[in-house]
Order: sequence, then C-alpha cells, then structure tokens
Amino acid sequence: MVGESMEQQQPPVLTDGVVTLRPWRDSDIEVALRGHDSEAHRWIGAPDSQRLADAPHEATEAFRAGELLSLVIEHEDLPVGYVEVRRTADRTGELTWMLFAGNRGRGLATRALALLAEYAFDSLGYVRLQAHVDPDDERSIRLATRAGMRREGTLRQGAIRAGESAEEAAGAGRLRDAVVLARLADDRPLYDPAGFREILNAFLPRKRAIAQLIVRDEQGRVLLCQLTYKRDWDLPGGVVEVGESPHLAAGREAEEELGVTLDAGPLVLTDWLPPWGGWDDAVCLVFDGGIHDSSIVDRMVLEAKEIRGAQFCSIEQVRRVCADFTARRIEAALAALDGTGAPYTESGRPPGQPGT
Repeated sequence: MVGESMEQQQPPVLTDGVVTLRPWRDSDIEVALRGHDSEAHRWIGAPDSQRLADAPHEATEAFRAGELLSLVIEHEDLPVGYVEVRRTADRTGELTWMLFAGNRGRGLATRALALLAEYAFDSLGYVRLQAHVDPDDERSIRLATRAGMRREGTLRQGAIRAGESAEEAAGAGRLRDAVVLARLADDRPLYDPAGFREILNAFLPRKRAIAQLIVRDEQGRVLLCQLTYKRDWDLPGGVVEVGESPHLAAGREAEEELGVTLDAGPLVLTDWLPPWGGWDDAVCLVFDGGIHDSSIVDRMVLEAKEIRGAQFCSIEQVRRVCADFTARRIEAALAALDGTGAPYTESGRPPGQPGT
C-alpha cells in the first residue's frame, strides 16, 4: 500500500490455496444472514442485519481509517464465513470470526485466522493479536489454539456479545467471563517444534503442587506448624514455585518458615487434594524430613508473617489441631514410612475409599 492515498487503499485479498480472504460484496449479505444459525446466535448474539447490509461500504471505510479489517472467508468460490481484526490499542488487535452454518469442522476458520494474523503482523504493524472466547465455546478455543494463539487466562465478566455495549450488557446482567487467547508477532510458528510445544504448554491444564516435610522426633511425634492465616495446624512446607523442584521446595519452605535446615529425603506420599474452600485441586508431595531431637524446636526462628508456633505432636494431638484431611495425610505418610501404607492417597484416603 506504499504510495497509495488513503482514499485509494482497498482491503486486501489473501489466500493460502485453500481459503481466500476478500472484501465484502453485496451478494454476501444474504448468505451471512442465512448462515447465522443457533450456534452463532449462542456465541455472538442475534444477527445484525443493518450492520451486515452496511458491511461492504463500512468495511472499506474502517480499513482506510486503520480501525478494522473485515474480510469474507471464501472456499471453492463460495462465501463460508468472515474474519475480522479490530484495533483496540496501539499495535494491538482483537480477532473475531464466524463460519456460516454447514461450514464448521473443516479447518477453514483455522486457516483464515492464521492467514489474517500473518497479514496483520507483516503489513498492518500489529505486535499482539488477541481473542476473547466464551469458556464454554470449546470449539472456538481449540480453533484459536490451532491457529497459533496461546491461552493466557480468564477475563472475569469482561466480555460482551457482539453489537452490544458494555453499559447495555451490564444493565441486563449479561457480562460474562472470557478466555483470553493471544498471539505475538515474534511467537515461534506452529511448524517449529519449539513453537508447537509452547502452544501446548499454554493450553494444557496446570495443577498446583505443594511440597511438605514429615519430621519426627525420638518419641515418634510429628513436627507441626501453627499458621497465622488459618486455625488448623499443618506440616512444614508450601507451594512449589514455577520451575522449582518439589524436593527442593520442601526444604526451602521449611528453612524460610522455621529458620533451620531440614533436608528433604525420599518421597513418602503423594496426596491429591480435591477442590475445597475456593481452592482448585492440588497435588501434595510429602518428603521424609528425618528424625531429629525435639530440642530443634528451641533453635527455630519462626517467620512471623506465616508461623505462629511449631512443636512436635502425638497422633492424638494431630487429630485435634489439624484439619481432618491433613490428619489423614499425616497418618498415611507415617504408614507409608513404616511400610504398611500406600504411597498414593486422595485427601488422605486410598483411591476409591468412601469420602474421596
């Protein structure tokens, strides 16, 4: 478009040999209205016949203004949908798309999104392209991922239906959550093995890991910490940081909390914790903290923001001061240490046992 005046600029025609992205024509309007079925209505709202009627003219004007690029997706000389990128901030664009009824599940939108993204990066100067997708619209989330977009998180009550203002949506109670997916200009492409792994890494589920130590004294009592942020007591340990070894995390957390070195030994127990009290599920890894003289408590320097106290407790005391699932985990860990228990539990119980 170098050398053209703004009035001469026209939306581009792009193709990868399977799909073609081209400017809107008057003949596309009726096709788009017929292709707007119940699935489209569910995710993007009712069809806006006036907006579609204005599309051929408005799309060109919006493109010239640098606000929006809206193109029809064509396959085998037939219009099958449309794809758009709207400028939302400096060098950032919002992607939206729709396939008309009867054309879904054929990979056409994936191709169209990838084609538009390359043009937006190379010719329009975008550095970030993003999409906001309803969490229940699994088809569109998979589609965006296959087009090279990475799942970044969830925007709570930050999305509205197409054609509806934020004020209208809020007033009618229609604000909804949205999955945020994005692609950056310098992201590695999908055909690069590292890029493919990065896409999967952003898309696949992640599970919280907790690393703890089970430390005993010469009487067989278990070291417990009295925490400042909850009433029940727990084993020393904490959440594993991103990229951190759980084995190292167990020792690090104990040293930070108690001011003494407690080396983590072998893994004793893996305990899965179901969702509870606002927490997502997690995996708790309990490592052998060894047997120590009970006087070690006197040498501890407690991290005051998290730890109110620490002491060795008998099983009877454990059951009294710990949450029930924590007490079960401790008993399961002790059983695993003496060779009578299983190495894996769910909320402190063997899998399949009532209550898990």
